[in-house]
Amino acid sequence: MRRLRRITALLLSLIICLIPHMLWKAAGRSSPWPRRFLGLAARSVGARVQISGRPYDGDMFLLANHVSWIDILALGGATGAAFVSKDDVGRWPVVGWLAQQNNTLFVSRDRRGALSGQIDALRTALLGHQPVALFPEGTTSDGTGLLPFKPALLAVLIPPPRPVMIQPVHIDYGPQSTDIAWLDDESDGANASRILGRKGPLPVTLRFLAPFDPASCTDRKSIAALARERIAASIATHQNPFSSPLPPV
Repeated sequence: MRRLRRITALLLSLIICLIPHMLWKAAGRSSPWPRRFLGLAARSVGARVQISGRPYDGDMFLLANHVSWIDILALGGATGAAFVSKDDVGRWPVVGWLAQQNNTLFVSRDRRGALSGQIDALRTALLGHQPVALFPEGTTSDGTGLLPFKPALLAVLIPPPRPVMIQPVHIDYGPQSTDIAWLDDESDGANASRILGRKGPLPVTLRFLAPFDPASCTDRKSIAALARERIAASIATHQNPFSSPLPPV
């Protein structure tokens, strides 16, 4: 019954947002409805989003840890960010089309020689005023720590195509992180079914950390290292206020 209620709420959220979104698009206007849908969808699946810190008031590039597909709903609903996602998501029925409506940039992990074109596409995306969000771990973790950051796409910020600040974000599910994390051996359907069927609400705090100018970094690796350091420090602090930051990887 919980799954049914949440799926019904998701469908109602889509219906509420889809018609006005298509009207905005037909009129050639920038639509606010993808962001509104993501926010409603997050609440529909049980997420209760809180904001800690202050999102940067200007053009920003968000670098966040990655625990679950709920990250996209929560962070997209809060910021209106376009996401960088693996290209197979673009081929998923319905989900791929919805992602396109929010200007998702699909990248391939496997195609050799694709990186240059992906950086060019990301550079074009940054020329707009929509925030762009990237999960530099490249996959989901268990939420209690951080995987190494992959800096390849951060080459677009050396230098950025327009003035932009990088803002690290710690997506914090608290003690429930391990319960909702996407397990290595878990299929897409099994993960969605498990999360949609879980009891109770899911508190998630988006911790917006101190932004920094990519011009202050020498290369893409230093950008990744600084963002990772700040997210790791936040994870360590909120897991245990008396602990020290996670060691670098």
